[in-house]
Amino acid sequence: MRRYFFAALTILLTLLAASAQDPSATRYDRLDCSGTLRPYPNPERRVATPDSLTPVFINHVGRHGARFPSSDKNTLELQRALLKADSLGTITPEGRQLLKLTNGVISQCTGRWGALDSLGMAEQRAIASRMYQTFPNLFAGGRVDALSSYVPRCVMSMYEFTHQLMRLNNKVEIYTSAGRQNNPLMRPWENDRAFQAYLKGKVWETPYNDYMAATLSATPIKRVLGENYPLTKPDALKLTMAEYFVIAGFPSMGRMVDSAPFFSPEEYNACWSVFNLKHYLERSANTLSTEPADVASKLLLDIIDTTDDAVSGRADITVALRFGHAETILPLISLMRLRGGYYMTNYFDTVGLHWRDFDLSPMAANLQLILFKNKSGKYYVRLDLNERPIPILPNDDRLYLPWGEARDYFIRCLPLIDQP
Repeated sequence: MRRYFFAALTILLTLLAASAQDPSATRYDRLDCSGTLRPYPNPERRVATPDSLTPVFINHVGRHGARFPSSDKNTLELQRALLKADSLGTITPEGRQLLKLTNGVISQCTGRWGALDSLGMAEQRAIASRMYQTFPNLFAGGRVDALSSYVPRCVMSMYEFTHQLMRLNNKVEIYTSAGRQNNPLMRPWENDRAFQAYLKGKVWETPYNDYMAATLSATPIKRVLGENYPLTKPDALKLTMAEYFVIAGFPSMGRMVDSAPFFSPEEYNACWSVFNLKHYLERSANTLSTEPADVASKLLLDIIDTTDDAVSGRADITVALRFGHAETILPLISLMRLRGGYYMTNYFDTVGLHWRDFDLSPMAANLQLILFKNKSGKYYVRLDLNERPIPILPNDDRLYLPWGEARDYFIRCLPLIDQP
């Protein structure tokens, strides 16, 4: 009896262990699992400024708005696999449904891959409207300087934003600049040798590939291609991520497509966590290297300098706008060591619990440093991430910080070689 008892207990413990949930697994909703492809989550309301403070200047760093998929690579790769499954007779009903969706994406996006879509335009206009409504004094006889990267969706984001400001007040002076001359601020990774060496050294690929192999299953892609479709494991993982990117891209095209026929919630979270880890390793300071964050040092210096100019009275502008990419925003947030955007760990399976790209850089993401002046002439700043105030200092919950204190902190965040 004792032997049977222990055998039964062993089986029970094995079943319990198998059914135990992975403590590092994420359980985010399907929209958040779009990651950086997620449309902008509009704030319920802008936070009111205390009566004792008058806004005098805004530094705004924004990402382009929602867009069509950036390229046809994943869509065409998935389409080819689905067409092959169809010709082999292995395709499933879910596969036929996905093929129809994939064909629709190709038809809709041909000639417009990566372009700002109508949702992205609306996102930028809405952010501009809320800025104008919250800080109207900055646009009453004020001057706005705006710049963007050379990528058309960023240029159009800038024009949608500034056009909306002009609609609200056609007396505002607005100066715009777009082109490769803005690369040091908006696309610094292109010419940063240390960062390029980090990427090409591929030290980050080992933890990334290990995590992907341990996290993803072939179930989603077999669900559409069929169990008898010939697949190697690397091909299965690659196609599963292509399937994820196609489905995750629909919300930013203004289309709500049910992912349930193709992914369970657990599978969708797993795909997102792989996508998220890649952003973390490539665009945030990590235990492998700080170079992904250090590329934003010129941008942070520019924010410091333009705020200094506003404090000293040297500035003739009241609002500085910049329009770039997720790859612009994420390093800056990490360099500033903002909460939720700076996470150091050697346990990369925990990244999705603490560093979430959909919180940091959805479509039209923005970081606004707002300068205020009190009645005694002292200057304070507040930092808004996606129009929600967040503390500047890692271990201090104050939302309004004397500019001198904030400035000293920002200087300490810079790599020593870039400190003034």
